[in-house]
Amino acid sequence: MTDNSISGGLGMMATTPMTGSRMQKGGAPGTWFEALADAWGQTLDGQASRIEQMSQGISGGGDNPSQITKLTAESMRMSFMAQSSSSSIDSVGKALETMARKG
Repeated sequence: MTDNSISGGLGMMATTPMTGSRMQKGGAPGTWFEALADAWGQTLDGQASRIEQMSQGISGGGDNPSQITKLTAESMRMSFMAQSSSSSIDSVGKALETMARKG
């Protein structure tokens, strides 16, 4: 016999709309799972903007080896962040799916 009170409670929490100042902004996600995805999206957008700014600097004549190396490092950071984002969202999604089946 399993105790579904914990998994059922977590499943409810995962799909419960969030409230508070974070969720009052226009178009903000409604559940913590959506908030997780939104946070990853904003983080990746920020990193992409950083890479774009560095690229513009290089294309504007700042194409020295140190700047190219920094851009390469930031691009690799973006790749790592994108893989981490995908992995974490996938893992949480699978966990929520498992809880929903057991609930």
